[in-house]
Amino acid sequence: MTHLFLHSARPTRTRTSASLLSGLALLASALTTGIVITSAAPALAQPKSKPPQARRLSALKDEAARGVEARAKLAQEITDSVFSFGELAFQEVETSKYLTAQLEKNGFTVQRGVAGLPTGWVARWGSGAPVIALGSDIDGLPKTSQKPGVARREPLVEGAPGHGEGHNSGQAVNIVAALALKEIMEREKIPGTLMLWPGVAEELVAGKAYMVRDGVFKGVDAVLFTHVGDNLTAAWGAPKGTGLVSVKYSFHGETAHSASAPWRGRSALDAVELMNVGWNMRREHLRPDQRSHYVITDGGDQPNVVPSEATVWYFVRELDFENVSKNFEIANAMAEGAAKMTGTTVTREIIGTAAPRHFNRPIAEAAQANIQRVGLPKWTADEQAFAKAVQGLVEGDKDGLKLEIEKFEPPKEKPESGGSDDIGDVSWTAPTVTIVYPSNIPNLPGHHWSNAIAMATPIAHKGVVTGSKVVAMTALDLLLTPNLLTAAKAYFTDVQTKDQKYVPMIGSGDKPQVQINADTMSLYRPAMRALYYDPARYPTYLDQLGVKFPDVVSK
Repeated sequence: MTHLFLHSARPTRTRTSASLLSGLALLASALTTGIVITSAAPALAQPKSKPPQARRLSALKDEAARGVEARAKLAQEITDSVFSFGELAFQEVETSKYLTAQLEKNGFTVQRGVAGLPTGWVARWGSGAPVIALGSDIDGLPKTSQKPGVARREPLVEGAPGHGEGHNSGQAVNIVAALALKEIMEREKIPGTLMLWPGVAEELVAGKAYMVRDGVFKGVDAVLFTHVGDNLTAAWGAPKGTGLVSVKYSFHGETAHSASAPWRGRSALDAVELMNVGWNMRREHLRPDQRSHYVITDGGDQPNVVPSEATVWYFVRELDFENVSKNFEIANAMAEGAAKMTGTTVTREIIGTAAPRHFNRPIAEAAQANIQRVGLPKWTADEQAFAKAVQGLVEGDKDGLKLEIEKFEPPKEKPESGGSDDIGDVSWTAPTVTIVYPSNIPNLPGHHWSNAIAMATPIAHKGVVTGSKVVAMTALDLLLTPNLLTAAKAYFTDVQTKDQKYVPMIGSGDKPQVQINADTMSLYRPAMRALYYDPARYPTYLDQLGVKFPDVVSK
């Protein structure tokens, strides 16, 4: 039986203390290093009177950027290779095998199968503190197989999964940044440990909570998480989005002949449908912030047999721990009620959870300074024309790729509802930020085949290199500016977790549902394997597929 361990304390906003702590720490950092975190001007344009430590840090950031640029080919190969694998949640076998091989080849020690995740791993290099963890997701989405670089619907394998969000790119960001950092740390004898890890099964929000529970992030000083987007951003506090519980309710009844003796049956499908009707009626009386969705994963065998087994899978989302808990308990009560109404029984199984996210202000502000320093990629006319063609394909606004970095602003007083990400669980375990990098096209539907179109093209490759520079520079800030780490830990302890502690939403007996998607991948993998990218033979995946970028001709 799964247990949800929650307390009733609601998060309390402490903006004044947050601003004070962060401001004092950032002032101390500025006095020590000469870094002006809130300045939008490039760091290279700062006065020549910077102290030696600040000049050294600035010079090393320039070197890190050059180190990333020197590995742009590797970034492209990693991005294209993982795109070609297109693996679903829990089945990221080829992806993890490939990524860990890259890391071991470059001197990292790899621990595989962490937290009961066959495709989970942790790669480490260096020694001692600080420990900087670089993470990014690796799984794809069902039915989003798509040939990259063509502005039309053209699956690589009909019906197969693909990278319809862009998770193929984040590990390239982190690996390239880590290798550039490693080179500098070795030469400069900079102490610290780089720790790389994958977000397994993020599309099911079913991996990171298990990693947190099993101590993967114990001793980590800061987490730099990367996620694909259409701009270059960082944020602090509670961003737009929700926490959630992902849970399956399985009803158990009795079979009977549907025509000859239906009264002898107890329909598990009836119970599923009654639960769904009840939930849909209840939505009107839940907070508008909630989001919830379900699919019936098992509805019986055939119409003339009363279904003895049926299962419905729910995502129950809300803004904070307290309300996620409330809605989960409502769903549990409805399941029990549906079972009583139909003479069936019900069991439930947690698939995954995601805590509401909260990002660290001092690290986010440091990242933002590096974002301003790096800037957005220089998009070509061909890349802009391609982006507009893809936007038009799905009836989005045809305004092309982003040309300006979004304004860095405080979080909203009341967070907005939206999607979930289990990086939230990590964010309550160690000071964490998410750096979003511009490898995809704006105004697309999301979780859609069109979101895969750019993800093995020059647009994705440029975005990866840009994001990698920001990650490397921010890691250098953490390694070489002790006051930044002090401020990050103070914000985590005295602001973020002062009134709201982390609430685990999985119990000690819950296990990752690693069997999910195995049948689907077994069905499609043979055809997909024939299309895996071979960087030894082709400069890019587009070359292997015979795509002349940008291909905007409809067929």
